[in-house]
Amino acid sequence: MPKISKQPNKKNSSKSKKTSSVEKKVKTPTKISKTYVPKDTEKYMCEKHLIFFKIKLTEWKKELVKSNNDALYSGSIDDNSVSADIVDQASSYTDKTVEMKAINRQIKLISKIDQALLRVRDGTYGFCLETAEPIGLKRLMARPVADLCIAAQEKHEKEEKVYADD
Repeated sequence: MPKISKQPNKKNSSKSKKTSSVEKKVKTPTKISKTYVPKDTEKYMCEKHLIFFKIKLTEWKKELVKSNNDALYSGSIDDNSVSADIVDQASSYTDKTVEMKAINRQIKLISKIDQALLRVRDGTYGFCLETAEPIGLKRLMARPVADLCIAAQEKHEKEEKVYADD
């Protein structure tokens, strides 16, 4: 029985040439300079803005974690409670309490930074969680973890005040 060899079909070979000539475009990450500041003239929350705020939030978080670690582990919280003088003990206790409250506030802020970084990743950063309106570059520059626009924040604070008076 003679061996039958398949001849390449011209249609198939031309298709493979077409697909190989069309290269998939790989999106290169946008880079920004260290001195870059978002501008109102650029499209709101464009890729440059998101990268800028991601860097800003990440660096802020690193600073907070470092300062918390320094405060907790390098002995900035002294243990003077062994002192014989009751006034020294009270003073030491007060100092520790104040420092621990500051550390707790920073831990809550780190949590807010993590939430903001998640919003950067999913593309919702810079938009109000209640109204979906843009928060604004000036507000985000002042408070990068802001998740409400000014109008929604004012409404939230008024409601908080009303419930606090009850």
